[in-house]
Amino acid sequence: MITLILFTVGMATTTLLIPSNKLWAGAIFQSALLSLLSLIVLNNHWTASWHNLSSILASDTISAPLIILSCWLAPIALIASKGQLNNSSDLGSRVFIIMIIVITGALIITFSSLELILFYIVVETTLIPTLILITRWGAQMERCQAGLYFMFYTLFGSLPLLIAIIAIYISSSSLSIPNVNLLWANDGSIESLTMWWALSINCFFNNLPVYGFHLWLPKAHVEAPVAGSMILAAILLKIGGYGLMRLIALFSTISMNALSLALIVFCTWGALITSVICVRQTDLKALIAYSSVGHMSIVAAAIFSETSWGMNGALMLMVAHGLVSSALFSLANTVYERSGTRTLAITRGLKLLLPLSTLWWLLMCAANLGLPPSPNLIGEILILSSLISWSVWLFPIVGFAQVFGAIYSLMIFQLSQQGTPFTSIINVFSSFSREHLFAALHILPLILIMINPFSALIAWLK
Repeated sequence: MITLILFTVGMATTTLLIPSNKLWAGAIFQSALLSLLSLIVLNNHWTASWHNLSSILASDTISAPLIILSCWLAPIALIASKGQLNNSSDLGSRVFIIMIIVITGALIITFSSLELILFYIVVETTLIPTLILITRWGAQMERCQAGLYFMFYTLFGSLPLLIAIIAIYISSSSLSIPNVNLLWANDGSIESLTMWWALSINCFFNNLPVYGFHLWLPKAHVEAPVAGSMILAAILLKIGGYGLMRLIALFSTISMNALSLALIVFCTWGALITSVICVRQTDLKALIAYSSVGHMSIVAAAIFSETSWGMNGALMLMVAHGLVSSALFSLANTVYERSGTRTLAITRGLKLLLPLSTLWWLLMCAANLGLPPSPNLIGEILILSSLISWSVWLFPIVGFAQVFGAIYSLMIFQLSQQGTPFTSIINVFSSFSREHLFAALHILPLILIMINPFSALIAWLK
């Protein structure tokens, strides 16, 4: 883990010193090396225990997939951003690349942190470069409003978590996550646990986000550059789910059956409402953003089920959704670069203009709706099983949410690829090799998970 963190520091330093004509290629090469180095976190992770690296950093089977996903998407985001880097100055390009590197390094520390206060600080650190990406490289004038929504929702939503962390330190004299889990599971008062749960859940609900806490997400996605949208959808949204999964042991000491069921119903109902909203969307990026809200609401419901199947399904769906949503945003950017619009009614008939890109759209839309044998399907089956174990009456809600999810996924493909193209976009330039490259790099991990989908889940059962 220390190797990965130091490597990101070296990447940022090299970005400042590398010649301008080799800037983009050098950044891609270094981030690709970081992706390969991230595979070291798989070592000794086929047990459910922590693999300690220092007193404040460690990794296990929960954090390892998310760390690898963070490092894997860094070079893909840079590849997808080539068009924006071409239109930026030399200083602007260097700052853009450094922002991506800072976010990646902060995410590595976030997913490997053993200290609650370090977790909080690094999570807040990721907001600064993300805000810079949205407000500096956003496409529309509304980017400042989107940045304001993003900061207020995430920053003020996290303040109760800081209060809870202070209360935990006063009660247990420790902020180490394993120690806090152990101490509070044995000696923590119900009142203290209830207060901690009530204060922290708002932060995680904002970061996921679940329906009702989501108003900042569509604005941020629509206005963010392609790299910002990819990282935001694929990784930053998973911080909330990771926090809930990491600290769920604190909640288990409370008799929360009725409360957990209420939260599960709230999250699943939010997923259903979000799926219906997706069907009515006309903006391509807004549709994909609302799709993320629906998927993350299902993930939150699975985590609150506190079952092994629910946890397994949540982890699987988070990883799979990270790859699929990132691919959809990058493909949507290729459409926007050619047509100048994200309106589905205008960006139609693309299969006649970009036939190979249609294949990537088909594969990603199929994975998004959970078509076999995609990892999304495996995660959704595990989640559905865990939710039904709580209440059979959840089946209609989750079932209709999945049906509407299939509808809007097919709608994305049909409206954007089929039909007669508008005359304004007939003379678009053909696809670039880099566009097929970043689409293939999204597909490759999904295929590897399809080949051995239960490899990550067996570790949980151990």
